[in-house]
Formats: sequence, structure tokens, C-alpha cells
Amino acid sequence: MRELSELIDVEEPAWPELREIVGAGPVSVEVLPADGGLGRASILQLQVTARSYLGAVVLHCGGLLVDGGWLRVFGSPVDGAAREVPSLAQVNQLPGAFDPTWRADPGLVVAQDVLGGVFVLNGGDPAGHGRPGAPGEMVYFAPDSLRWEALGVGHSAWMAWLSSEGLDQFYADLRWPGWKDEVEALNGDQGLSLFPPLWSTEARQDLSATSRRAAPMTELLGVARDSCRQFDGVDPGFLGAV
Repeated sequence: MRELSELIDVEEPAWPELREIVGAGPVSVEVLPADGGLGRASILQLQVTARSYLGAVVLHCGGLLVDGGWLRVFGSPVDGAAREVPSLAQVNQLPGAFDPTWRADPGLVVAQDVLGGVFVLNGGDPAGHGRPGAPGEMVYFAPDSLRWEALGVGHSAWMAWLSSEGLDQFYADLRWPGWKDEVEALNGDQGLSLFPPLWSTEARQDLSATSRRAAPMTELLGVARDSCRQFDGVDPGFLGAV
């Protein structure tokens, strides 16, 4: 175990660099205010340093709203903030007090999108849980295929990618005219439920013709897990507690 001072009192902390990167890209990124106490407790539990992008987000940021809130990166938010998203601690069910036996296994949920897509930093043994990718690699649970996809990059490269043109390309087939207005109307713990479902042939043929409603993220993720079990008999595993 490393003490808190070892984790936060570091040379070349990553936050100034990361703040510059997310502010310079073509995609809008809103930085939410952080709760310092929650940030310190979370970075201690995760045992990552402030030199990492993960440590920087958890310690200095209440979360990131990417592209108008289409994608939410979890941090350590202040209670009662005007635009609040769940904390990384809440989403991953971090212990209330430091627990040296706790592990982010099979991975740490670091972000979710409004369609129920989940970005996870792979833990120590992803292969043993039916997920692709190597330990330390970012993977994505795709709500349109109900499958895990290895992204081929680590967390730092993924963070830099968020504000790049690559985000538009990644979601090119999953957006419809007017999506921004629908996303901006959501609360931080809500997503969009589509009917017919996103993975259906009907939705693939004409996404704009689907009916859409705001729904709790817990509902979207629960439906996704149930659908995976029904179709393939495989549970995709933990998608985040929100």
C-alpha cells in the first residue's frame, strides 16, 4: 500500500496536461467541479498516482461531459452541483473506507454513454471473465451488438481520443438528427431507451425512426445484461452501479 502523500504529491502531475488536451480538441468537454475529499479517498483506494490520467481525473475532476453529455467520464463530483454525474466510487462500488483487499476485477468502469455503452479499464484477468483485451487495455461494451470490443489502447491514449475527431467516427452509425437536444435534456444518471432496441434490425435500418425516452442508466444496463443472457446465455458482467 502506498500512502496518500505518495500518490498525490508527485512531480509532473497529469492534470494540467490533461486539461489542456481536452480543451484543445474539436469535441466539447465540460469539466465538472470536484469534491477534494472524495477524490483523495478514491485515489487512495485505487492506488494510482496523480501522474496518471486516471489519478488526475479522480483527484481533480467531478467528471467530464463529452460532446454535450453524450459520454460521461466519472470522477469525484461535488454533491448538489448544477450538472452532476455519478462518481467513479459510486459506479464501481468502492469501499467506504480503504480496503487493501478490494480489486477492480474484472475491470474499472470509467465512462458510459447515453445509449448504455460502457468503457472499462481491464483488470488483472479479463480473459477469465470472457472479455477481450489485455490487462490495462480499454474495452467497450457496445449496446448495438451486446458485445465487448477491445479498443487497442490504454487509458491515457483513450482519454486523449475523447476530444478528437475519432469520437464522431466511433459513433457515426449510432446518432440521428436532433440527438444533441435529446441528450442535453437528460439528467446525469439517465440514458436513452430506444424502441425497437438498438441491436434490432429495425433500428439498424433507420435509427431516426425509433421511439426514444429518458430512462435510468440502471434500467438500460439491466436490459442489456438480460438480453445477453437470453440471446447467448452469456452474462457480460459488471457494467457499473448507477
